[in-house]
Amino acid sequence: MWFAIMGALMLIALLCCWYLIRCVHRFPAFQRLGEKRKLLSWLLAALPVLALGLFGLINVFALMVVILHVAAAFLLCALLAWLFKKLSKKEIPYWLRGTLAILLAAVYLSIGWYNAHHVTETHYTVESAKPVSEELRIVLISDAHLGITLDGEGFAREMERVQATDPDIVVVVGDFVDDDTLKADMVEACRALGGLETTYGVFYVYGNHDEGYYRYRDFTGQELRDALEENGVTILADESLPLGESYTLIGRRDRSMRGRADMAELTEDLDRSRYLIVLDHQPNDYDAQAAAEVDLVLSGHTHGGHIFPAWIVDRLMHYNDQRYGMERRGNTCFIVSSGISGWAIPFKTGCFSEFVVIDIANAG
Repeated sequence: MWFAIMGALMLIALLCCWYLIRCVHRFPAFQRLGEKRKLLSWLLAALPVLALGLFGLINVFALMVVILHVAAAFLLCALLAWLFKKLSKKEIPYWLRGTLAILLAAVYLSIGWYNAHHVTETHYTVESAKPVSEELRIVLISDAHLGITLDGEGFAREMERVQATDPDIVVVVGDFVDDDTLKADMVEACRALGGLETTYGVFYVYGNHDEGYYRYRDFTGQELRDALEENGVTILADESLPLGESYTLIGRRDRSMRGRADMAELTEDLDRSRYLIVLDHQPNDYDAQAAAEVDLVLSGHTHGGHIFPAWIVDRLMHYNDQRYGMERRGNTCFIVSSGISGWAIPFKTGCFSEFVVIDIANAG
């Protein structure tokens, strides 16, 4: 399925390249040159499109995103020009509509680049229906995918901002690393997590990318585990532990991992008078979590939609129970983060990068 999708996207990208060359060739300067030197005019028209190939130095996914968005901008401007002509009987000069398409693509992708690389601090307050003897401040970090928009040094800088929020607990809910993550970045980021000063500590659950898919990175899953534990990060895999007098933290194996316990099994022996917090990378088990009457579920994975219109496809196909934000089902509150970074693509046109600060307090 994955290879079929990638094959289809690559074919579409190639067709878009040809379409863009034709669009560039329609500019008056190339048309005039083509009257005398046709081949040269096409070769020169291809140069701006070939220049987009520089994005391939990031990775093939970044290249495809740029090509598809530039082509979409030209198509949109062509449609608007056609509508304008139908309504007004006047034609927009091609140089104008082509220039607008280039500007539209440049502005849109620049915003996407900024959204991916600029990390926002997002706050929620959750009122507990259960009496809690102390308020709790949680910082939620998800989907660092180290090496995409944040290397180890960049992640460490963000942890300085996290520290400034004075957290009681920091939770990392998966996809901390990726296939392209370098060991040096992983080690530095683990060291940054270990340097955080909190009331209860730093906790981690695995995501679907953490173990790696293609096994070509320069560190193993065991080395990741060792680096986390050496820096005092507690890894939870279908385990629970008490926090203070009022809270219990439950960390789940990722949905992609074998032997994952179900929600009822994880909670059957827990003290229900305590406030139950679940860390689950993928927001895919809301019905079972609401039925288990846990109080708060924290997730990532979706990247908030990442690239428009991916979130529309996600919603139509029901891949996830929630894309982004906070919602309540029964007595259970669910929060999904868009992630402090994202997978492979250094643009976010459907959301922004963030870490999340959550304050739990007594109701009323």
